Formats: sequence, C-alpha cells, structure tokens
Amino acid sequence: MAATASGVFRRTAIERSDQRVSWERADQAFFASGACHVLAWTCREFYPDQEIALAALYLGDFEHPLHVYARWGTWAFDASGWNLESELLQVNSDFEGLPIRQVETISSDLREFCEAHVHRQPHQYWADPTERARAYVRRYDPPWL
Repeated sequence: MAATASGVFRRTAIERSDQRVSWERADQAFFASGACHVLAWTCREFYPDQEIALAALYLGDFEHPLHVYARWGTWAFDASGWNLESELLQVNSDFEGLPIRQVETISSDLREFCEAHVHRQPHQYWADPTERARAYVRRYDPPWL
C-alpha cells in the first residue's frame, strides 16, 4: 500500500465527540487519525528484536504533532503499512499544504507522550485499541523480511 497522508482520514466532528463512532471507522482511518500513536507504540513492541524508533511529525506552526509513526532505518510504519519515511513525510506535507517543521524522535513512554500532547491513552478510547493495533501490524510484512 502506498503512503497516504493521515489527514485524508481526519475525524469528523461526530467522530471527535463520540468515541464509539470513531472506533467504528475502518482500521486504516482509525489508525491514521486518532490512534496513530497507539499503532506506533504497538509496532515497536511487536518487534522487540529490531531497533524501531518512534517519531512525531510536526507541520507548520502546530504545537502538537500532526502524526506519529514507527521508524526503522529509512522505513516508516503507520496506517499505510511500511513505506519509505521520505514518502510518508512528503505525502503529509503535500496534503496539508504546509512544510514539515520537524520530525522528532520520541523518547518518552506512551503515557508521558499522551499527557504532553493531548492524546488519548489506550484506556481512554471506547475500547482499548491495543489488540486491534497488534492485528493491524501483523497484516504488513516488515522491510527486513
């Protein structure tokens, strides 16, 4: 699957206000916009023998990251599966019409990240998305295979 901008799947007002409606979206939409951080942490945990880092993508003047993904070398994993990181960054920049301000390596744990960036922790969703994220990670062969 080609890299797709996370903004393509931006949540509607009802999806932002009703966790169940947001939960019922297709997996790609759910993990592209609203649970990308959960997917990224799950990917890293899924491959403990690989050096997978986590990255936050900032565009324009946004205070909080637009998108979070896992990275391995020049590869990135998000709701589009494994793609070259450069392609993921470009499609997001093109879609938003804003330059990439920063890609930051995340060194905090998930709880700290969520608190700092106003993101939901897994227990704050309609249902915990962790198992759904594991199933999603399993769908995509990693680049090292």
